[in-house]
Order: sequence, then structure tokens, then C-alpha cells
Amino acid sequence: MTLSSAQSSAAGTLYVVATPIGNLDDITARALRVLREVSLIAAEDTRHSARLMQHFGIGTPLAACHEHNEREQGSHFIARLLSGADVALISDAGTPLISDPGYHLVRNARAAGIQVVPVPGPSALITALSAAGLPSDRFIFEGFLPAKTAGRRARLEQVKEEPRTLIFYEAPHRILECLEDMQLVFGGERLALLARELTKTFETLKGLPLSELATWVAADPNQQRGECVVLVAGWPAPEGEEALSVEALRVLDLLLQDLPLKRAAALAAEITGVRKNLLYQAALDRQKDV
Repeated sequence: MTLSSAQSSAAGTLYVVATPIGNLDDITARALRVLREVSLIAAEDTRHSARLMQHFGIGTPLAACHEHNEREQGSHFIARLLSGADVALISDAGTPLISDPGYHLVRNARAAGIQVVPVPGPSALITALSAAGLPSDRFIFEGFLPAKTAGRRARLEQVKEEPRTLIFYEAPHRILECLEDMQLVFGGERLALLARELTKTFETLKGLPLSELATWVAADPNQQRGECVVLVAGWPAPEGEEALSVEALRVLDLLLQDLPLKRAAALAAEITGVRKNLLYQAALDRQKDV
């Protein structure tokens, strides 16, 4: 039974297929079957994906679906799907849509009532997290940071007090600058891990405090090559008055300008979620300093 014959409706199915991030043995048997049986493969880079298809002896036609043409060419893929053809969406490596094109196609397919089926497989961020030795029960993925220093530092400031494990992608020619900015914003003692060239011949996973990790990368140009994932330990919330974030103290200070101390502390607790007695003590300490 082919993929199309298994469908109950006239429209085809859009398969979102994960492909290897390095080691070709990581492709799943299901992914190979889907790629062989669909009518068309929407690929981020057809030249890159052609080599993958050739390696596995897959002759399915390829069509480009990348960040520069996804909006314009999306209607072509939707038309093929509505006509009954099954289409597979792949990126150059890993899971589509994760810092890769495909969002607009998937969104439009769902809006058109087309079935979208994920075919799971490799993902660099999950691969790195699984071997990082950092808390993995809660984490956030920030993708690529801004290329320019000012924008990068501003983004890092936004997650400076994020308690969950932070995961970033970074280009090799910016990895050293990225680590140096992380050291500046997060502090040199914050534990981090560089996962580079995952599943490939020169795979590297190096965990150190940010200051030491930046120094290590600076001393070895080989560590400034290839695809990079950077994981940073979440912000360790201090105890006592130091547990109050900059934002909580800012709210408290604004309220103290117009309200009695007790009322200001109570309202600040409602707004920020911080315990009232902690804010009340902080307000008392602030009055003493005046």
C-alpha cells in the first residue's frame, strides 16, 4: 500500500521529515520509506539534498523550499497537495522548521485542511542537550542570536535571569564573539557547553565555565569551525533579598513613590509573583537607605 492510497481524503499529505545532522546512519527507516514514496520533496537546498538522495538511491523529484522563496512558492506545493500528491518537507539537516524554513508551508497546509504528519528524527538541539549534563527537565531554545554585537548582548540580557537551561545555535565565525558576550552578560562562572560538529568525525562536546570555555575556543582555531550548539546553565536564583529580580525591584520602587510601604509591597507581590514578606523587607531596607 502506498502512502497516498492510505489517505481517506482526496488531498495528499505533507510529511515533515527529519534528516541526519551529520552521520547518515541516523536516518530512520520510516524517513527513507516516506522519501521514496512521496511524489515530491520540498528541500531547503536541492543540491545539498540531491547528494543525500543519491546516497540512499532515492529518485523522488526535488523542488526548492527555502527562506527566500517559501512564501512565493508555497502555493505551488499546496496546489500539488490539494491535487492528491504527497509531499515531503526536508531541510539541509535535522528537523525542518527548527531554525530552518518550512513554517509558512506547514501553516498554509494546515489552513487548507491538508494533513501534516511529522516523521521524527535528528535535531541538533536535543542531541546536544542529551549529552550536556545540564538540567534537561526544563529548557528554552533561542535559536541564532543576532549577528551584531549590540543586538546579541541585548538578547542575552533578556534571558540573563532565565532559570531554565538555555540553548543557542551559532555560526562558527561568530562562536568566539558569542562566548565572550555570554561571559560578559552571564558572568564567567556560569557553566556552559559547546557542542560542535555533532555526529560528525570531529564531534566535540566541551563543558566549562564560560570564562574558561571562551579561552579554550580562542586558543584552538579548530573549535571555531563547523556547526555549533551552545548550552548555558540557567540562572541560579540567589536567596534572601538577592532573590529579587531587577524587574521585581523596579516594580516595587515605582509603587513606593505613590503608596504606603505595606500596600506597595502587597501590590508588587500580586504583580510579580514574589513573596510579599520578601518585598516588604526589601522596601524597609530601601527606606533605611534614604
